[in-house]
Order: sequence, then C-alpha cells, then structure tokens
Amino acid sequence: MFRHMVQDAHLENKINVSSAAISSEEKGNPPHPGAVAELAKHGLSVGDKRSRPITKQDFDDADYIIAMDNQNIFYLNQIAPMADRKKIYLCYNVIPGKEGTDIPDPWFDHKFGRTYRQLSETLPKWLEKIKTESV
Repeated sequence: MFRHMVQDAHLENKINVSSAAISSEEKGNPPHPGAVAELAKHGLSVGDKRSRPITKQDFDDADYIIAMDNQNIFYLNQIAPMADRKKIYLCYNVIPGKEGTDIPDPWFDHKFGRTYRQLSETLPKWLEKIKTESV
C-alpha cells in the first residue's frame, strides 16, 4: 500500500519502501491469501513479494521503521541496535489522539478489510510526515 502511495506521489526516487518481519518463521512465504485478496479489491498487487526477517542492514538504511502493533515494537526494540531504536514508530502514533493504538495482525482473525481501512487512515499521514521531514 505504502509503495503505491509513494509512486502516486512521484516520490519513488526519494523514498524507498521495504517490508520485513520480526521473525524468520514465514521466511520465503508469499503474503497471506487474505491480504492478497484484499489488496486486489483495491487494485493493488503484491507482485512477487516474499516474507523476510528484518536485518541489521534494514536498521542501518532506514529513517523510519513503522510497526503495526506494540508487540512488534517490543521485539524491534529487542533486536535493534541501540542507536537505531529512535527510528521505530507505532503506525498509529502519527495521528493525534490515536497514539498507542495497535493495528491487529489480520493473520489471526482474517479481518484484512479492517487492516486495509486502518492503514488507509495512517499511511497517508506517514507519507506527509516523511515528505515534510525528509524529502
């Protein structure tokens, strides 16, 4: 979703979007079929995306590491180099009044439409923030 927003804003040469997991449990697997189907409803494709765990290089390269829930924040802070912990953000923290709000992982309850709506609310705010601060 975010990669598509960046492309629509013609910022793909200035903003690099990447996705990584906090574990290697799903390494090499494609996105959940429910996620693929929900994105397709909105004209988006995952292409040949495969799961991969976050790496030290990701922390080195990223300006922002955006997690959907507090459990991921916890694990990211456990594995992040100390200097890179300031790069880790909860997705909803960009919206005043919604700080600390999780986006539940739809892998468990299959509510991919809810996740799409929540990301549709938060990601445009992230794009504005990143454009303002970095581009």
